[in-house]
Amino acid sequence: MYGSSAATDVDLAQLLRRIGDGDQAAFADFYDGTCQRVYGMVHRVLRDDGYSEETTQEVYLQVWRSARTYDPDAGSALAWLLTMAHRRAVDRVRSESASSRRANAFGIASLRRDTDEVIDAVESLERRRDIRDGLGSLTALQRESVELAYFHGLTYREVAERLGIGLPTVKSRIRDGMRRLRAHLEPGRAA
Repeated sequence: MYGSSAATDVDLAQLLRRIGDGDQAAFADFYDGTCQRVYGMVHRVLRDDGYSEETTQEVYLQVWRSARTYDPDAGSALAWLLTMAHRRAVDRVRSESASSRRANAFGIASLRRDTDEVIDAVESLERRRDIRDGLGSLTALQRESVELAYFHGLTYREVAERLGIGLPTVKSRIRDGMRRLRAHLEPGRAA
């Protein structure tokens, strides 16, 4: 459509003025004359056909909205357009990169949380099984005193009253039972 680069810049600058006044035909001519260069530059940055098409569309939407802001004294119309396109493409890369980092961070946090919950549940189940087995190693009197104190939340005095025995006896049973239970749960530790 355009012969020399000087004519291209002059023609594009004139088209931008007309676009700024809302001239749709000028916009169509501007698009036809520049879309391959804009798409090519955007595609070199993004390396994805779909994102490149979307970003190119966004660039031309921005041209339509901001054609009045073009200042020919600041540079050529083509440079203005390609700078806008490059910035938009880089913004897309940054946005996608940030989105990817957020998604990865969320995925890792979710995975860690799920894994931690599963591990915690398994460890808790194993610990309960160990405690139940350990309680089985206690005498019946020790087990009853420990269960009342630790699983039912009774004080030593309340355990003594419930069992109808003296407080020193309850303390002794619970102390001995806890030593035996600890020895069962932590075999390497001295009782």
